[in-house]
Amino acid sequence: MEINQNKVVAITYTLIVDGKEADKATVENPLKFIFGTGMLLPKFEENLENKKAEDTFEFTLTPEEGYGLPMPEMIVELPKNIFEVDGKVQEEILFVGNIIPMMNNMGGIMQGKVAEVREDIVVMDFNHPMAGKTLNFSGKVIEVREATEQELTDGLFGEKKAHQGGCSGSCSDDCCSGCGGGCH
Repeated sequence: MEINQNKVVAITYTLIVDGKEADKATVENPLKFIFGTGMLLPKFEENLENKKAEDTFEFTLTPEEGYGLPMPEMIVELPKNIFEVDGKVQEEILFVGNIIPMMNNMGGIMQGKVAEVREDIVVMDFNHPMAGKTLNFSGKVIEVREATEQELTDGLFGEKKAHQGGCSGSCSDDCCSGCGGGCH
């Protein structure tokens, strides 16, 4: 059976970014998804289409095909006092490189990386961690099968059912994963 629309797919893969392993899915813990439902990067799926169980793959996604280029407007200066709990700034979480979940003005969760800490300002970078990166994938197709009606309705892991009415298709790591889903 070939990978195409509404097939349940399980793959192993290794993702190499900047010459280093950035992510991996193993036989014991494969990436499973329903093909063509918008959960993964479109070019990632395009490179898997028509493959069968036991087929191997190797492909590269440019930054534009992956998570896009870093956007300067996604780097923002925030007043340090928004990190207060009970009147005290949480200094222990404010260090360069730390990832902090934050809420946007529509109530969606966004992952922000601390880029700089000043006296009264924290500079946060809300670009995807893989923005601007060339993504090199290699792996193997483990399984391809028809999705059940319930999987098509609820999602492979119940994610559609869990988010009914609450997602709005946002591009965050916490809700629906519309920008990349399981392919981190």
